[in-house]
Amino acid sequence: MNITIIGTGFVGVVSAAVYASLGNTVIGLDIDQRKIDSLKQGKVPFYEPDLEKLLLDQQAGGNLTFTTDYQTAISDADVIIIAVGTPSNEKGEADLRFVFAATESLAPHLKENAIVVVKSTVPPGTLTQVESIISKLTQTKFHLASMPEFLREGKAVHDTLHPDRIVIGATDSFTFEQLEQIHRPLTDNIIKVKPESAQMGKYAANAYLATRITFINQVADLCERNGADIEEVIKVISPDQRIGPHYWYPGFGYGGSCFPKDVNELAAYSRLLNLESNFFNQLSRLNTERIPMLMDEYAEKMGGWEGKTVAILGLSFKPHTNDMREAPSIKVIEYLKSKDVTIKGYDPKAIPDADYFIPPFEALSYHQTIEKAIENADVIMALIEWPEIVTFDFAQNRENKQQWFIDARNQFNPHQMEAAGYIYMGVGR
Repeated sequence: MNITIIGTGFVGVVSAAVYASLGNTVIGLDIDQRKIDSLKQGKVPFYEPDLEKLLLDQQAGGNLTFTTDYQTAISDADVIIIAVGTPSNEKGEADLRFVFAATESLAPHLKENAIVVVKSTVPPGTLTQVESIISKLTQTKFHLASMPEFLREGKAVHDTLHPDRIVIGATDSFTFEQLEQIHRPLTDNIIKVKPESAQMGKYAANAYLATRITFINQVADLCERNGADIEEVIKVISPDQRIGPHYWYPGFGYGGSCFPKDVNELAAYSRLLNLESNFFNQLSRLNTERIPMLMDEYAEKMGGWEGKTVAILGLSFKPHTNDMREAPSIKVIEYLKSKDVTIKGYDPKAIPDADYFIPPFEALSYHQTIEKAIENADVIMALIEWPEIVTFDFAQNRENKQQWFIDARNQFNPHQMEAAGYIYMGVGR
């Protein structure tokens, strides 16, 4: 099929490359000429394993092209996928202006029976607004669908090629059949629902995963005070099939481009429906308050942060990505900035983007190796479980002075770290 994807951000680029690899003719469309020029060279403005090679291979094979021209991209497309950003506005609600702008631009160029798919994360009811915009600008018959994505940064190519499910939200058999045909090579688990259910399902999935993180952090707080070990508690609850061993991440809370945004938007959406006491409002608050609370607790154990040199290991919000949106490093460094602390940061991929998220200041420096970052450090904070950090031999790099080791992801053996001479502090241990 001929597929056009509007928006060449994380979701759009990965989707375009994968759809092309299935034999479809795919056009990636964006109004930013610099992005398009870069993508034609196989270069993307973010780090994602295996993506650049896939982009180059599909362009070389002729299945994938990029353009800024709507008429070229839309006029022969069987399926148009809107994958633009939906940032939160000042009220916490989803800002849909980019979705609506793309809708207005594509409408005059639609061919008969084209399917317009909204892949962007949007609240229930958005497809009705999209339909209204298109209907005012064309007499051509068209179809609509909502198809949320469930990609993990750092594993997005794998997740797109091997999805655990494909969700199609639509109202007519033609749309279901055409979209099912495109996605059948990827999985047999195709879930067909109403558009509102698809949209709500995306929010619900992310909010539930965020809830697991927040829940286990609340349990970890109790463990800190009663002598239990949160990792042992996880072993106790995991065999229960109703609970399971997956997605327990005690630590500094959830971050990234999706969970904070989607939970906040779900909270704002609940308030629009006069459900101010909705659980999601509390969930967002607990996550927002977590890092300052932990940093205060560590300060008590160390006799304060003032005058110390602190190594921050891991700037991205998770391993295998350079994405720093809502990363714990941002809040940690903001907290330390006013504490008369010398801060030394390290990350395998995120350093080039760090200044955008953390305005530079004199006491902050970044280093290309862990050795340089921890040199002369009084406190080492292993924030993110990058393999480079988890496998590093900290025992061979001990300073001849008192050093604290904060294990924000509980990736290290406390007894081994203490045997190496560090004062170990994990989460809930």
